[in-house]
Formats: sequence, structure tokens, C-alpha cells
Amino acid sequence: MRLVLAMLLLAAAPAAAADINDYPTSARADYVFACMKANGDSRLSLEQCSCSIDVIASILSYDSYVAAETVASVNQQPGQIGMMMRNTGAARDTLETLRRAQAEAQVRCF
Repeated sequence: MRLVLAMLLLAAAPAAAADINDYPTSARADYVFACMKANGDSRLSLEQCSCSIDVIASILSYDSYVAAETVASVNQQPGQIGMMMRNTGAARDTLETLRRAQAEAQVRCF
């Protein structure tokens, strides 16, 4: 019985790890690169920024992160398109979720 339980746990482990680490390496690298540029391009900023994206990834799925980053980008647009995003409740909620994850990362990593 113990052997069967152990095999089941081992079989489930890779799926769980994949669920947690659903951010592509290029997305993590883009985040770290931009974060380092904003925080001094040092070894310390590399460690802090790497930690930061790991915290964000532990809070938001990659799809949620992409959606929130898209809202943040469109939100900065002047004119009617930007205004439409700023005035949409769902867009505000999506952006707020990202901001909370970023705040948590700031507390944990910097």
C-alpha cells in the first residue's frame, strides 16, 4: 500500500511543478531585464528581480499575468482606447490583481 501511495505522489509531482512554473523562460527573463534596468543593473538587483518574478508567478498564472500586463500597457495609451480600459471594471480588477502581486514581491524581495 505504501509503495502504491508513493508512486502516486511521485507521478503527481511533475504536474504540480508544471502548474506552478507556467511562465516561459523568455517572459521571466524579460521581466528580470526590465526590473534590473529600473533598479541599478547590479548583482543585487538580479537577485531581487529574479525573486520578484518568482513571487508574482506564485500568485498569478501566466495567462493572468499576460492579461494584466496587457491592461497596464493599454491603460497608458492616451485617448479613447486608454480611457475605455481605465473605465472598465474588469480591466481595473485585473490590473489591481497584478499590482497586489507586485506589492507582495516588493515586500518579499527588496
